[in-house]
Amino acid sequence: MKAMILNQYGENAAFQAAELPKPVVKAGHVLVRIAATSVNTVDTMIRQMGQDLPLSPALPAVLGMDFAGTIEAIGEGVSGFAPGDEVYGCAGGLADLQGTLAEYMLADTRLIAHKPKSLSMREAAALPLVGITAYEGLQRAGTHAGQRVLVHGGAGGVGHVAVQLAKHLGAEVYATCSGEQQARVIEGYGATPINYKNESVADYVAKHTDGKGFEIVFDSVGGANMANSFEAAALNGQVVTTVSMLELDLTPAHFKGLSVHVVFMLIPMLHNHKREEHGAILTKLAEIADAGALKPLLDDTQFALEDIGQAHARLGSGQAMGKVVVEL
Repeated sequence: MKAMILNQYGENAAFQAAELPKPVVKAGHVLVRIAATSVNTVDTMIRQMGQDLPLSPALPAVLGMDFAGTIEAIGEGVSGFAPGDEVYGCAGGLADLQGTLAEYMLADTRLIAHKPKSLSMREAAALPLVGITAYEGLQRAGTHAGQRVLVHGGAGGVGHVAVQLAKHLGAEVYATCSGEQQARVIEGYGATPINYKNESVADYVAKHTDGKGFEIVFDSVGGANMANSFEAAALNGQVVTTVSMLELDLTPAHFKGLSVHVVFMLIPMLHNHKREEHGAILTKLAEIADAGALKPLLDDTQFALEDIGQAHARLGSGQAMGKVVVEL
């Protein structure tokens, strides 16, 4: 089968075309013909950092985590799936799991679900990693109708899904952004945009919550922005972080009695831990999408498998508006 592989890691590491053996289906797995895959920040981190990241696969490596495609064969013990079914998931591209930058991949059925009927293969391939991350974070924070939810990075990959899901759950949603284009995206989801370049945290907390703070703050930006999340949260509020690889003073969180939820959605793949929960979330996301309440935003670029290097560059440029998708 055709694949794009890495023979080395590093800032200038380049993908190379290769012919690899087609995977042989095994128990509990399905063989999927990949139709589309999307690029996530963690993919670019693996390419650049290699073995400095404990989750990076051994070389030569086939990266890529998200996919949508069609089942070609099922393994022993598989139920609920059949050849010809269209599926999607986040099921490879790290540790010892072959990724999606190939014509075929083996996928653990616990990590996949039937593709949303209302979404194209391109759209479905953009959803798994960011969708599971957003869903898990909002679920752990106990999001429900009537709450004020602030999403940092509301037009980003995880953020734009969190905005839609929070709206679906009946919350009053606000989202930070940095320009008119991002503000229009957020408004299109029925949320209130906040330009963080023009308004301080204190200003928008006073404006939108009468100074009380947001019951839930979903931080998909991370880094130094975590301090803003603590400042924006209400007393006894919930803070969700998806990017928390830093040293942080928890004093502000302590004196507000905040609960902090760290979401790292790769745990099931890395540690074979509660994988069935990802399949269940993907099934739920498909239901929400088919009800018209969730649609991933796609960058307007078009990339084929052999263009994966350009796709990584597009994501890294900061110019992409929406998920970067590669079609096979």
